[in-house]
Amino acid sequence: MPRETGVKLVASNKKARHDYAILKTYEAGLVLAGTEVKSLRLGRASLVDTFAQEHEGEIMLYGLHIAEYGFGSWTNHAPRRTRKLLLHKVEIIKILNQLKDGSGLTLVPLSLYFKDGWAKIELGLARGLKSYDKRQVMAERDAKKEIAKEMGRRLKGRR
Repeated sequence: MPRETGVKLVASNKKARHDYAILKTYEAGLVLAGTEVKSLRLGRASLVDTFAQEHEGEIMLYGLHIAEYGFGSWTNHAPRRTRKLLLHKVEIIKILNQLKDGSGLTLVPLSLYFKDGWAKIELGLARGLKSYDKRQVMAERDAKKEIAKEMGRRLKGRR
């Protein structure tokens, strides 16, 4: 069987990009059981209410829901168990220093995917947005859309 290549998205956290300003992203591996991998390949995962936190010098992922594998037996996994993230020690130290300096940052999972056959998660170092920040972002997006629409009309010679 040929080796799997490319990126296959399993789940994404759209609400995180809406509720947080993402400052920096990191890619981490996951420590998974066999039935978890099989369930992920079927696309049965949810990042809702998922967060990452430091635990004994390591970064752990809490609340990630991976549904039980349908053909699993007594070897099936618990759907919401805590999972260890695989990062380089230098990255862990850098992330923890930024989280601990008291600037209100948090570590939010953005997407879960397979990259060249390995399960990966994209983490974002993020700052929470206030409601007025969200309105400002939406206004900027609408303004850019209007500008693009008007430029398209002018290029086509309609105005």
